[in-house]
Amino acid sequence: QVQLVESGGGLVQPGGSLRLTCAASGTRLRIDPMGWYRQAPGKQRELVATITTGGNTNYADSVKGRFTISRDNAKNTVYLQMNSLKPEDTAVYYCNADILRNHYWGQGTQVTVSS
Repeated sequence: QVQLVESGGGLVQPGGSLRLTCAASGTRLRIDPMGWYRQAPGKQRELVATITTGGNTNYADSVKGRFTISRDNAKNTVYLQMNSLKPEDTAVYYCNADILRNHYWGQGTQVTVSS
């Protein structure tokens, strides 16, 4: 059974930083890509960033230049470094793993940006 465990969310002031971590377990298959999505209250879940095993990345326009996604393939772990956070980044952030075109989700971690 594939499991994704996220950590690193919390409350931060505008302009601050957070680092999210997601560790995948329960599979020996290649996870490609891994990524982060987010869902704010009353809004649809949206893509934040994805990364392939080869290191190719894709970002939402709203986070380009502020967020950086990275991964450790040996550990099946993906990271999201979030800098210059804004109130509009407030959401539940979900880790996603694509395994042979099956999507798996983490339980979500809350990120709140507020003064």
